[in-house]
Order: sequence, then structure tokens, then C-alpha cells
Amino acid sequence: MDNLCHTLVGLSLAESGLKRKTALGTATLLVGANLPDVDVLAYAWGPVTALGFRRGWTHGVLAIAVWPLVLAGLMLAWDRGVRRRREPGAAPADPWWLVVLAAMSVMSHPLLDFLNTYGVRFLMPFSDRWFYGDTLFIVDPWIWILLLAGAIWSRRQWSKEVPRAGGPARVALVLTLTYALAMAALNVAGRRLVETAQSARLTIRHLMTAPVPANPFQRDVVMDTDRGYVRTSIAWLERPSLGDDWDVISKGDSTSEARTAAATSDGRTYLRWARFPVFQVERQQGGALVRISDARYPGQSWAEVAIPVNRPLSLPRTTPAPERP
Repeated sequence: MDNLCHTLVGLSLAESGLKRKTALGTATLLVGANLPDVDVLAYAWGPVTALGFRRGWTHGVLAIAVWPLVLAGLMLAWDRGVRRRREPGAAPADPWWLVVLAAMSVMSHPLLDFLNTYGVRFLMPFSDRWFYGDTLFIVDPWIWILLLAGAIWSRRQWSKEVPRAGGPARVALVLTLTYALAMAALNVAGRRLVETAQSARLTIRHLMTAPVPANPFQRDVVMDTDRGYVRTSIAWLERPSLGDDWDVISKGDSTSEARTAAATSDGRTYLRWARFPVFQVERQQGGALVRISDARYPGQSWAEVAIPVNRPLSLPRTTPAPERP
């Protein structure tokens, strides 16, 4: 999910009442909710390196076990070295609650990331396998609205010292969870609809029913079939069935240039990330430019890589000179 969503989850947890458990509670929840995305620094080494690194090491089980201890330690150092020097009479932060709040917020991050089509590698560094929830679009304004409204309402209630001031934030968190579960149910229903409708016509090897921006009642469908990649859609409010309006996308992976590009370092890194790789070969003088994209994200420049492939030079045959007598 986007970082605004992660931030609003941390804020909602704080305003639900958890911020009162210890000093620096809100700061811990906000930082922890975004901490795994420190891997965005991988873009400094290029987009392909970033695709290979993101949502892996910093989102896996080992990092999720370590991050809360690191974050709680940093918060304790700030509390003792800065905050309590500025406010000598302030109550110290509770180390136990800092660890608990850090763990809650950090664990919320990969769980949310799992819900979209980009996926997350939960088992890093022990396994490079991707897990995909295909439930929510990576930027979901409905979640923004729910969490922001609940957090603002609770914050105002806290300022007025109203009893149970954290209630609106807790309700917003429950509604967000309910919304996510409903979208997961639609995803399962969509997969069953596709498998039932197309099983007689296509051999489906892999299937994705993906959410679309701001419309929870529509799904984009991508199928890896014996004919190539097939794209279609499901509109639950209009026609909860699949018609014949298919877009068939050639994989383009059978050419020698595509195979050569796939064997390069950038190609291998990209293909470990891609779910539906598409190869396009642009032949040029002396070689070719192979563009690899992912049918999940058609037309998205950030989700493609261009790999130059050189052709071996063919030297002209030379006729050996006749031997002199």
C-alpha cells in the first residue's frame, strides 16, 4: 500500500487509545508503520535493483522480528538523550510498551502490502517467494477516508477529554478491516467465475483478478493461458460474467533475443519480480533492444526494463591463397 495508508493506520492505532500507553507512543506507531519501506533507498542503485530488493529483506520475517527492537531502542535513546533533557519533569517512556507498539505497527506494514497485486516476500531471507493478496488497489481512497475521519474525530474527542475518545478511531479500523475482507471475498468470487467460465475454452496456468482504482466493484483479469496472456474484466454491478471482449497479449519469449535478455543479470532480477512477463524486441543495427514488462501493469514505465542485446558479428569467409610452387 502507499505510505499515506500506512501512516493513517499508525495514526488510527495511536488515536484509538494506544498513544496513552507510554510517552512517544504516537511517534513509535507512525514510524513503525512506515519503517519497512526503508528499502526505497534501493532506487539509488537503479530501478531494476530496486525491483529486485523492494518488499523483501526489510519486509520479511527476520526484519519484522528485528525492527521492533531497533525502533524501541531508538525511541528510548531519544527519550533519555533529548526529550527528558528538554522536559526534566516528564514521565519516562515505558520500554515494554514501546516494543509492543513498535511490533504492532511494523507488522501492519507487510500485511497491508500483501493485499495488493505487487505482493510481498514474507519469508525473506529464507525464501524469495512472492505472496499476493490481489485484494486492494495499492492506492485506495476509501481506506484514506475511513481512517482519516476516525483519527480526526478521536483526536478532537481526546482534546475535549471525552470518555471513550478512542471509539471513532477503533470503529474506523474495524470498518477498514471489514472492507478489506469484503474485497478479498470479491477476489475469490472473481477467480471462481473466471475458472468456471473459461475452463472449457482455455488452459489457465496462472490467474490474477486485480482491483482497480477507486472502484471496489470492478476487477481486471489477467490469465496466463495456452494462447498467451488474456486480459478481460469483471464488473459486478453491470455484468457479473465474462464476455468475449478479450485482449490477447503475446509473451514474446520465444526469440533468441528474448532468451539472451532473460539470461542477463537485469533480466534475471526482473523475472524474479514479474508475474506475467512480456518481451518486446526492437531490432537495431548490430543488435536489438529487448523491453520486458509485466502484464499486471500495462504501459507503466516504472514496471519495465530495457536490455540491449548485441548480435555476434558474422565475419566474411576468406578463401585461402593458393600455395606457390
